[in-house]
Amino acid sequence: MFLRPDTLDEALQTLVTTRATILAGGTDLFPAFTGPQLKSPVMDISAIAELKGIRSTPDFFDIGAGTTWSEFLAADLPRGFDGLRAAAREIGSIQIQNSATLAGNICNASPAADGVAALLALDAEVILASRHATRAVLLTDFIQGNRRTSRRFDEILTSMRIPRRWANAASTFLKLGARRYLVISVVMVAANLLVTADRRIREASISVGSCSAKAIRLAALENILIGKTADASIPRLVSPEQFSALSPIDDIRATAAYRREAAQTLVRRALADCAGKTR
Repeated sequence: MFLRPDTLDEALQTLVTTRATILAGGTDLFPAFTGPQLKSPVMDISAIAELKGIRSTPDFFDIGAGTTWSEFLAADLPRGFDGLRAAAREIGSIQIQNSATLAGNICNASPAADGVAALLALDAEVILASRHATRAVLLTDFIQGNRRTSRRFDEILTSMRIPRRWANAASTFLKLGARRYLVISVVMVAANLLVTADRRIREASISVGSCSAKAIRLAALENILIGKTADASIPRLVSPEQFSALSPIDDIRATAAYRREAAQTLVRRALADCAGKTR
């Protein structure tokens, strides 16, 4: 059964009665079921206008769940989104970016999802709606592991919210793969720095993806950076013990040891890049 509601209310009602599998862009869903058949109806939410667009409020930038990566790249957003823009350009091909949505990248919950690391570094939270309530969940809590989220069967992720304080951050995203495009990440790093007028770091966020069951923040390193001058010296503050929370695996793309070493190198490069943008 294939369902295509026109409104969010209709979609939420349908979800309760059918427990349908949600389809947005389909770029993750279709490849996942090339062999086995789906065991539930499919509900395509791409026609719901309420889930599209990017809005600005006094406290947040609100990105509709149905916004595609191409639509995001075309949006007029401040430099604090540079890291997320760079991640968007790495997601598949342009054809994929034209269909794939930001929410789909999150709900698929792949450890190698390029958008997740960048959104995590922006303190993103997701808004989940059901027929009876709406709740906000930090992205770091929403994704619980490889292909696992805290979304309930009767909920639809309707938007992602980014705190406005990151609007003017120095922001970057770096990805290591076997080739430049159309490749699953070996390691990815997203970083953001907020600095004072004299370039002292007042807030830092650094996330690493493809090195654990889900992307994680490097809280110990973030805390060490507070108060330091954002200059060429800050990469030297990176040390192996700050990466103890990572749990990389050996697979066809890289060994765990290589991933751990590469993560440290990319974090140093990301911090150097961000520091250069604070001048």
